[in-house]
Amino acid sequence: MRSYLDFEKPVAEIEAKVDELRAVQAGTGEVQVEEEIGRLEAKAAQALKDLYASLTPWQKTQVARHQQRPHCLDFVNALVSDFVPFAGDRKFGDDEAIIGGFGRFQGESICVIGHEKGSTTEARLKHNFGMARPEGYRKAVRLMDMADRFHIPVLALVDTAGAYPGIGAEERGQAEAIARSTEACLNLRVPNVAVILGEGGSGGAIAIATANRVLMLEHAIYSVISPEGAASILWHDSTKAQEAATNMKITAPDLLKFGVIDEIVPEPVGGAHRDPAAAIAATGNAIAAAFAKMKDLDGDAVRRVRRDKFLAIGRSPV
Repeated sequence: MRSYLDFEKPVAEIEAKVDELRAVQAGTGEVQVEEEIGRLEAKAAQALKDLYASLTPWQKTQVARHQQRPHCLDFVNALVSDFVPFAGDRKFGDDEAIIGGFGRFQGESICVIGHEKGSTTEARLKHNFGMARPEGYRKAVRLMDMADRFHIPVLALVDTAGAYPGIGAEERGQAEAIARSTEACLNLRVPNVAVILGEGGSGGAIAIATANRVLMLEHAIYSVISPEGAASILWHDSTKAQEAATNMKITAPDLLKFGVIDEIVPEPVGGAHRDPAAAIAATGNAIAAAFAKMKDLDGDAVRRVRRDKFLAIGRSPV
C-alpha cells in the first residue's frame, strides 16, 4: 500500500478517487468508468510531475527518508550477483547496520559496503536504522583492505542519518573508527565509487563515501548534520528544521555545484519509492559508467585522482 508524504496530498486525493472507480468497475463491470479513470490518472501524473519539479530542500529531505524508498539490500539484490556477505570486525563483533561483502557487478568482481536501514519494523531494529557502531566501520576497513589486496573495486551505498551516538559506541571508539574508515577509503589503490541513496549523514556517511566518484540520487540529501540537529544547535529549536534544510545546501544540485559530488542520478517522477526497479536500474548504469572512466588508471593514479578531488572541494568557483 502506497504511503504519501504531507505535500503529496493533492495527488493522494486523485489516486484515491481512481481506486474507488476501479472498485466500482470491478463490481459492476461498467465500461464507461474507464474513461474517467484514464482522465484522473493523467491528472494525477501531471500533479505529481509539477510537485516534484519544484521540491524544497525540506521536501527532498522527506522524500530521502520515505519508508518505501529502496535501501542498500534492494540495490545489492538487484545489481550484484553471487553476493557473499561478510560479518564481524575481528575485534568486537558484527554490526548489521553496515552490510559488506563480495560479489559480481556486470560480470566483474566487486566489493560492496553499505548502510542498511531496513524496510520493516523488525528489520529496522535489526539494522539499527542504518546507524553504524564502531565495529561496522571496522568491518568496512577489513573489507577495503581485502579488496585492495586482491585488486577488486569498491562500491559504497550510503544511506544513514549518521553514526550511532550511543554510550557503548563512544566507549568502543566511534570517532577513531570513522577516521580509520575514511583513511582506508583514501588509501585504496583500486577505484571506489560511492552512491548517496537516501540520507548521507555526517561522518557516518563520509566514512565509506570518500571515493573517486561520488554519485547522488536526485532526491537524496548529504550533509554534515541533520536539519533537525542544525536547528537545535543554531536556534535551540528543532521546529526550524525547514529553515535549516534550506540554508545548509543539502540537495544534489547544490552539492554538484560545490564539487562535493560528481553526478546526479535521475529518479522516476515521484521519487525512487514510486518505481524502485527503474531507480535501481538507473543507478546501476551510473555506477558502471563511473567505474568505466577509471578502468585504465593504475594504483598511484587512482589515489592521486581521489586526493585531488577532495582537495579541490571549496576551491572551485561556484
